Amino acid sequence: MRLVSSIAAVAVLALTTPAFAAGQAAGPSSAPQAAPAPAPAEEDDSPDEAAFEAKAEAFGETMEAMVAEMQAAAAQADKAKAKADLDEIQAKYQAQVDAFAEAVNTFATSQAAPAEQVAMAMQQIKGIPLQARTEIEQAAAAPAAAPPAQPQ
Repeated sequence: MRLVSSIAAVAVLALTTPAFAAGQAAGPSSAPQAAPAPAPAEEDDSPDEAAFEAKAEAFGETMEAMVAEMQAAAAQADKAKAKADLDEIQAKYQAQVDAFAEAVNTFATSQAAPAEQVAMAMQQIKGIPLQARTEIEQAAAAPAAAPPAQPQ
């Protein structure tokens, strides 16, 4: 069923975007990760499906940009400025995240998706900025922790 795969792709995107943030926070040498590839098409996409897939791809790119901005903000030496910048970035992107979640709702409803799946996907999507920020802040704070004692 194509709808289930579309919702699954959105859920995977919602779950992998913060993982991408954690992987990128580990160091700049990490190879960039692309958004998950959609499942091979069994049949031609309808115009609605194609439009939704384009929105999902654009959303993935937007989340990658958000993560990059958050990483730069979290890396600042001035932690008060970093917090203020992270607040601003999170607020800026939350509106776009909410709009995409509504697009998921509209598309899924038009495809008669189970309400439980749609609600869960929307909740996961709307939580992306906070989850990404939390993981980025934790990664930024980790190097500040005292290094473990090394045996001599």
